Amino acid sequence: MTRTVLVTGGAGYVGSHCCKTFAGAGWNVVTLDNLSRGWRDAVRWGPLVESDVRDPIAVREALEKYKPDLVAHFAAFAYVGESVEDPAIYYENNTAGTLALLNGMRAAGCRHILFSSTCASYGIPQQIPIDESHPQAPINPYGWSKMIIERMLEDFGRAYGIGSTSLRYFNAAGADPEGEIGERHEPETHAIPLAIEAGRRTDRPFTIMGTDFPTPDGSAIRDYIHVNDLARAHLVAGEMLLGQGGTHVFNLGTGVGTSVLELIEAVERVAGRKPVVRRGPRREGDPAKLVASFGKAERELDWRPQYSGIDFIIKTALQWRDRHPPV
Repeated sequence: MTRTVLVTGGAGYVGSHCCKTFAGAGWNVVTLDNLSRGWRDAVRWGPLVESDVRDPIAVREALEKYKPDLVAHFAAFAYVGESVEDPAIYYENNTAGTLALLNGMRAAGCRHILFSSTCASYGIPQQIPIDESHPQAPINPYGWSKMIIERMLEDFGRAYGIGSTSLRYFNAAGADPEGEIGERHEPETHAIPLAIEAGRRTDRPFTIMGTDFPTPDGSAIRDYIHVNDLARAHLVAGEMLLGQGGTHVFNLGTGVGTSVLELIEAVERVAGRKPVVRRGPRREGDPAKLVASFGKAERELDWRPQYSGIDFIIKTALQWRDRHPPV
């Protein structure tokens, strides 16, 4: 029997790639998105319910109409700086929105949810690589909004029998190698598309936020994971959750760090264009290094990154940006 997944935020970057992966594995895919930060033309693998997870009537109607076996929950705001400037919208949209979704699932008898979480819940790392046992101590409202949701999922599991898997991403990057979907944000804040654009246009330099970190070249180190690897992890985690139930948490990263200066060099190498760069001060609270341990996902999900070499990530991102240049 064909399974059905309801993907909240499925018109967004990671959500749309996950829709494609689920559909490719034979699932029926339904997207629920208010399109405030998603894209209608990214919804290609099933119907779109144009609504908000905070609308209890619309959520209940979608759940009762499509009867999903699984909810994959991506609908969230995800700009760290914005969360500091306006925390209210993060707690309302991310945290309260998830509470409304969970209550809708309870009412409709839907018992399995995948949650798009974040390494921002760890805060400043105490050791590298970071595994799932690392203390969670967020340093911004975005991280707190996601961490609170993880606690909600634990409580809903104990009290109401809702099974959940939280997937803590490190730095999502790259684009669909087939070119159907890619990374679009307004405004764009992610390093790789900004570095690509800095190689394309001299009036859009890439700013290195800090060159005095305690790292080999002085720039911050991050763990970039291809969005297709993230999508595949959601598929296998969803299949595991339907079979086992329970409450689970997994890091999704590569175990390999790339510094900002190494990233600039990789963009030049792949694109054949040297990005225009300027140097700026550190952002407050930025850790020097964030690198994941994905050993638990490898052991329990039989998952490991396959597409996340930095040159391949940049190649797919560049192909997408060449076809869809920003205004």
